[in-house]
Amino acid sequence: MNKPIYGVLAEFDNPTALVSAARAAHEKGYRKLDAYSPFPIEELSEALHLHHNKLPLIVLIGGILGGLGGYLLQYYVTVVEYPLNIAGRPLHSWPAYVVITFELTILIASISAVLVLLALCGLPMPYHPTFNVPRFVQASRNRFFLCIEATDPLFDHARTCEFLETLEPREVSEVAH
Repeated sequence: MNKPIYGVLAEFDNPTALVSAARAAHEKGYRKLDAYSPFPIEELSEALHLHHNKLPLIVLIGGILGGLGGYLLQYYVTVVEYPLNIAGRPLHSWPAYVVITFELTILIASISAVLVLLALCGLPMPYHPTFNVPRFVQASRNRFFLCIEATDPLFDHARTCEFLETLEPREVSEVAH
């Protein structure tokens, strides 16, 4: 019985080779790709087609809900639950609500940004299958890796390995699950 694998990992010497390999893999039809690099590479997200990001919308929604919640909380407390008539001032004096509304907008938006960012990145992740490849230690030093996952619809172990070999990597490894 064959053990399930996570995917196939190709090791490259420089960022240009990694970006070229990612573009070639995407053109070939692979969609479940991931790249690992010791530093950010601007062209890599474009090569992997990672453009859709939900984070800004979720932060905006968090900010709107935080501001609305802060305003409504103040309104409820000063007008509905504990109305105090001090010197004939109106109960609903909205200028007094601005500071707390602003602060809650920023607070809830930032909290939602942190929590959603962690969730979208899949963190905390103390273990990842690529850690099973001994040479993957170099990913944080001076090597660049491209992984084609086994869950990709086009994934066929033999054909995928052959394809990665045509990209002239330093080494192609199987990633155990």
